[in-house]
Amino acid sequence: MALLRFILNIIWLFVAGFWLAVGYAFAGIICFILIVTIPFGVASFRMAGYALWPFGRELVRRPGAGTGSTVLNVIWVIVAGWWLTLGHIATAIGLAVTIIGIPMAWASIKMIPVALAPFGNEIVESGRPREPWQF
Repeated sequence: MALLRFILNIIWLFVAGFWLAVGYAFAGIICFILIVTIPFGVASFRMAGYALWPFGRELVRRPGAGTGSTVLNVIWVIVAGWWLTLGHIATAIGLAVTIIGIPMAWASIKMIPVALAPFGNEIVESGRPREPWQF
């Protein structure tokens, strides 16, 4: 299973992961220009790492995440989250055209929750005991 995840991650890296990660990193750099938007920059860099290597990792709710993360998520959805979601959906449609692209399309769909709500969640290795993801 680990070998399959590695192969899928390598294919993903060349097909979509590199450019998604560059986009997230660029957005993170822009967010670091203003002090107020630094938390959004940190979230962008976290999402860039997930976009580079998604297979074998999952999004879970961080214990103790509260009102602050909810407020930041609402701001994020209004400003950037829905654009990122549309980008992931478009990428998934393009990748699902071929048989080999179907797992890649699923990885793009799997990134939608983190694109919508990056605060109060964390990305962990698959198979680790955890509570299920909640919006």
